Amino acid sequence: MATGLVWHERYMWHDTGHWVGFVPPGGLFQPGVTFENPDAKRRLYGLVEVSGLGVVLQRIAPRPATRGELERFHLDTYLDRIQAMSRASGGDAGEFTPFGTGSFEIAALAAGGAIEAVAAVLQGRVDNAYVLVRPPGHHAERGRGRGFCLFGNVAVAVMHARAALGVDRVAVVDWDVHHGNGTQDAFYEDPDVLTISVHQDRAYPFDTGMLGENGSGRGRGYNINVPLPAGCGHEAYLAVFDRIVVPALHRFRPELIVVACGLDACFFDPLGRMLCHSGTYREMTRMLLAAAAELCGGRLVLCHEGGYSAEYAPACGLAVIEELARHRTEFVDVAGAVAASMEGQRLLPHQAAAIDAAVPLVAGVR
Repeated sequence: MATGLVWHERYMWHDTGHWVGFVPPGGLFQPGVTFENPDAKRRLYGLVEVSGLGVVLQRIAPRPATRGELERFHLDTYLDRIQAMSRASGGDAGEFTPFGTGSFEIAALAAGGAIEAVAAVLQGRVDNAYVLVRPPGHHAERGRGRGFCLFGNVAVAVMHARAALGVDRVAVVDWDVHHGNGTQDAFYEDPDVLTISVHQDRAYPFDTGMLGENGSGRGRGYNINVPLPAGCGHEAYLAVFDRIVVPALHRFRPELIVVACGLDACFFDPLGRMLCHSGTYREMTRMLLAAAAELCGGRLVLCHEGGYSAEYAPACGLAVIEELARHRTEFVDVAGAVAASMEGQRLLPHQAAAIDAAVPLVAGVR
């Protein structure tokens, strides 16, 4: 198998300023960095290289998404505003989305990286691909940035695939610990894009991601949210994939599967309260690979989203990319072994009840 990797050093130059996590500094809050800073993603890329995995990956060169490609999703007034702020000193794109000078171009390069990965998979140059970019994208709305996200990388790439690459039906699976509100909004009335978000209930955004948000109009039934209680671990996530994600994909039969790959449901993440470890991400990837092989010729693209544990998110990302490439390195996840031994990895009754509540949504997919 050939697995593609999108990476560019300029992604690391996206400047989110000196905040205190996601709070502006001031008063007695000592300035620091935002949670969305280069460290976790740079470390993931470094781990790919030093583990030897990089030599078996096929590099996919990103390019900036064009204005027209971005406008398939975003309002032109929003793009004008972000571009003008980027040419000055930056600012906030809407809600918890600080950025600095030059970030418009970097965000366009991130969206363009997702487009190029999708093109490479659909054109048969690689079997699957991992898009290691920042800023992330799944919270970005048509006219507002949210949750560190400037442009909707996955939404823009899926829209490009349908408009320019001959694809009709696409499934988006979002396993970021936060709800993929932007991607949901992009396709909420569209029966040809199935969107599934598996997330911690009301972690962020606080008012989206509920079971009842199931699509509207012709898109009714094609948006599935699985809001999980905090504290879910390995067995709970695999139960969601076994009972909801994979069956929904088989009912929908997409021509391409795209994953919003947040690594913030991991045990050590500061912005999530879930207990997953690298083995969880490896197994979810394996299940999607199997589904993609059966349904759409293996066409699978994973686009990096959140993941704020600089020390541990790279281990989860490496497991995902190893599984995509069918290549195991000598890396041993010692921290993950500790997390896997915790009692919280078992599926508990209240977690099973939350999953049970979402299972009927699968029947709405046709």
